[in-house]
Amino acid sequence: MPHAIRLHQHGGPEVLSWETIDLPAPAPGEATVRHGAVGLNYIDVYHRTGLYPLALPSGIGMEGAGVVEAVGEGVSELRVGDRVAYAGGPLGAYADVRNIPAHRLLKLPDSIPFETGAAMMLQGLTAAYLLRKTYRVQPGDAVLIQAAAGGVGLIACQWARALGATVIGTVGSPAKAELARAHGCHHVINYSTENFAQRVREITNGEGVAVVYDGVGKDTFAGSLDSLRPMGMMVSFGNASGPVPPLDLILLSQKGSLFITRPTLMNYTAKREDLVALGSELFDVVVAGQVKIEVNQSYALKDAAQAHRDLEARKTTGSTILLP
Repeated sequence: MPHAIRLHQHGGPEVLSWETIDLPAPAPGEATVRHGAVGLNYIDVYHRTGLYPLALPSGIGMEGAGVVEAVGEGVSELRVGDRVAYAGGPLGAYADVRNIPAHRLLKLPDSIPFETGAAMMLQGLTAAYLLRKTYRVQPGDAVLIQAAAGGVGLIACQWARALGATVIGTVGSPAKAELARAHGCHHVINYSTENFAQRVREITNGEGVAVVYDGVGKDTFAGSLDSLRPMGMMVSFGNASGPVPPLDLILLSQKGSLFITRPTLMNYTAKREDLVALGSELFDVVVAGQVKIEVNQSYALKDAAQAHRDLEARKTTGSTILLP
């Protein structure tokens, strides 16, 4: 019988329940995917705790990679045996096998293993929309990437460098600083020992950066604004340290007519053609070796609770996968 992690209440990692499930045949428009690997992401923590409330009981998990085992009526783009990967809703990736709308699936190139595919989709597509859509990085831009040694950070740093940007990354430890340097950062700032906004000004000769990509949230938000050049773009795409407090918009004018946005992957990939285009760009840079996906931790899927504990304790670097 297939198994999945289920949520019956919001709370700590202990609410993640490993259960036997019944899986029906795929409905019209769906495909059945047997996972080779499942991705772990910080948004999973938000779903588990209720920061992003779910209708309970619920599955959890937003990305995976595997093989199509069956297709429902009306599915024409996929066949049984296709290698696929996905990121985004509906939730339920923490499972051996699942049904999912076929239009959310992308064919995974043969040269990309399932472990890499599962680790790269949510973080990689996030980096793709951040760098290519939200603020389109240009050669010569100076960019600041908060949490540069995290999953999105390591991908975004490599990709931004490949695009010709000067990449400044922040980290919380010397070990993570070395990791960031090895993955595209020209300059690394340890925000636990340095004033990162001040260092950004020094690195950019007082100008500031064109864009800040900030997935940390509360702890770095004010400094991120202070790191921008006039008319720079503040991209707040996550809140690992807690939600950003309310903002007085007059600050944006006082600090140089700044722009600010709080984007989500779901909006940028709502249309099938946009998902396919971003996925193609991601696969291209990975296959070309311009972006290397660091799968630094793996856990058995049934041990997802421990994976969540380690993620929240910031004991992980790069990407983490769960293995059915």
